[in-house]
Amino acid sequence: MFENASFVVSNTDYLLCPPADKSEFAFIGRSNVGKSSLINMLTKKKNLAKTSGRPGKTQLINHFLIDESWYLVDLPGYGYAQTSKKNRAAWGQMIEDYLVGRENLQLVFVLIDSRLEPQKIDLEFINWLGASGIPFALIFTKADKQSTNKTQQNIARFKKALKETWEDLPTIFSSSAETGAGRDELSEYIEVILNN
Repeated sequence: MFENASFVVSNTDYLLCPPADKSEFAFIGRSNVGKSSLINMLTKKKNLAKTSGRPGKTQLINHFLIDESWYLVDLPGYGYAQTSKKNRAAWGQMIEDYLVGRENLQLVFVLIDSRLEPQKIDLEFINWLGASGIPFALIFTKADKQSTNKTQQNIARFKKALKETWEDLPTIFSSSAETGAGRDELSEYIEVILNN
């Protein structure tokens, strides 16, 4: 799993994405949640996805071919980014068109910063995915930045917030791009879906 990873294409229109002949797993989260770092950790390639201290670095739909058999898709972050309202609206539409229209999309991994209390924007996005019938799992990032106890407390708070609108909770992972925590679990999870 993740033996081979290569960049394929970036674009702003899901209709221009590679042919929909391979399974696809998309990664998305609020700006600066550590998405690019997580992708680099999973693929063991330091600079596969461009990382930045500045929120809103990813502005395109980025396709990476993994092991010649499936696509990992890096989507722009939602929420805060130092850009105009018009740009943000265009990104929102681009992301929505991709998520709703891409028929080979198997799953969306929604990244959540494990250091924060439940954020309204994350909950709204997750509820939108549910209403749109798009399968997803949650990855709590930056678990190394605080104690395990604190991470678990924040995940518990998030679950509680989700239970207000969800009967069944999604699959949840915690990860750290620094320590590699969560890599094996995520690899196995993707493998199971690919083999079903």
